[in-house]
Amino acid sequence: MSSRIRVVVAKPGLDGHDRGAKVVARALRDAGMEVIYTGLHQTPEQIVETAIQEDADAVGLSVLSGAHMTLFKRVLELLAERDASDIVVFGGGIIPDADIPELERLGVAKIFTPGATTQAIVEWVRGNVTQPVA
Repeated sequence: MSSRIRVVVAKPGLDGHDRGAKVVARALRDAGMEVIYTGLHQTPEQIVETAIQEDADAVGLSVLSGAHMTLFKRVLELLAERDASDIVVFGGGIIPDADIPELERLGVAKIFTPGATTQAIVEWVRGNVTQPVA
């Protein structure tokens, strides 16, 4: 028997638009995952602290502000500093295709661009985030 996948969905930085993050959070929850939504204007430090405190299996970041390179990189660095690199980081938002290979090189497992369906996101999480054993 296994427990449910735990996902922190976060809006780092100053971006104030969270409809997409809320839609993804609801889709993951409706698919049977435990979802912790951090709300708007979270710092990378707050996001990593939440992920560790909540024993998250994954962190989904939503960035629309153009600061994705800095914010994703900082979250990954902080996870490594806290010996929590096993937490899968994925994300989405307004991210140019040209930036995706660099984000993947940094350690972001998957980027979902505008038009990605919630079904595709749910299926990817199920297939790429290790489900914990109870």
